[in-house]
Amino acid sequence: MNRSLKIFVYPHRRNESFAHALLPVDFEPSGNYASEGYFFKTLVRSHFITDDPSEADFFFLPFSITALRNDPKRYVSEIRRRYPFWDSSGGADHFYVACHSTGRSAMSKTPEVTVNAIQVVCSASYFLPGYVAHKDVSMPQIWPRKGAPPEVRSTQRSKLAFFAGAMNSRVRQQLLVSWVNDSEIFVNRGRLPTPYSEALLSSKFCLHAKGFEVNTARIGDAVFYGCVPVVLADQYELPFSDILDWRRFAVVVATVDIPLLKEILHGISPEEYEALHGNLLKVRKHFQWHLPARDYDVFHMVMYELWRRRGAVSLPLPATAADA
Repeated sequence: MNRSLKIFVYPHRRNESFAHALLPVDFEPSGNYASEGYFFKTLVRSHFITDDPSEADFFFLPFSITALRNDPKRYVSEIRRRYPFWDSSGGADHFYVACHSTGRSAMSKTPEVTVNAIQVVCSASYFLPGYVAHKDVSMPQIWPRKGAPPEVRSTQRSKLAFFAGAMNSRVRQQLLVSWVNDSEIFVNRGRLPTPYSEALLSSKFCLHAKGFEVNTARIGDAVFYGCVPVVLADQYELPFSDILDWRRFAVVVATVDIPLLKEILHGISPEEYEALHGNLLKVRKHFQWHLPARDYDVFHMVMYELWRRRGAVSLPLPATAADA
């Protein structure tokens, strides 16, 4: 992949409203949707970029969600008018990246993008229309954190499980009702009075419960702090799930089984937990962004997902006079 994968980025002038995402900026991405910004910044610094579209495996659509949300069809129409590459594949070798759900919602108004192009998105849900498993790519939502991940042994983690966040979904409300007053599973409404990192570092398991979307930064937080993720989000395609075996470093629990959560977690033997925790530390490098990119980090995992999809869709060539 490192030697062969090539990406052509559609060029845009500074005064064009469609795509300013790749213009140079001095600040690093931050916040819940930093993964989108990190991808843009990392891609343009990478060796995967080519100026020759004839050698490109994929064509990147570097649009701005803010400018695009109200008129995505015009963006695609402009690309098709100015370049021949979309029509030559029907868009099957094109991709865009969006961590905010607005990106997916905007593109849902353009069926040819949703059906044909590869959508690299954080909000990867089987339940919502528009996401196509095995064609599209689930990218982790990562809250950027400075420095190396902390090393806290599993034996130093005194709490069984932890969650904190707004009660903005049925799943979180069910979690609160079931475990709000428990002495082993700590469920907190809203912000903590103490540092969030301390709760992550002192817990064996960290709960990921869907909010407005199936994705949150909590899985990335849990991985960074070495807390085994417990995923309570039905129909969520976990990031890189066709590459990583999540069963070896996380626990996936159906939301209907939230009342049985303590029984399920206590059913994991100490030896099984040590294996989960050890494997979690091994995969942490796949859930970190770096500028510039480092081997096996989030950026390279996304590139590998794309590389696996090259040539997956091939359209018949148009008939010529000689074929008649």
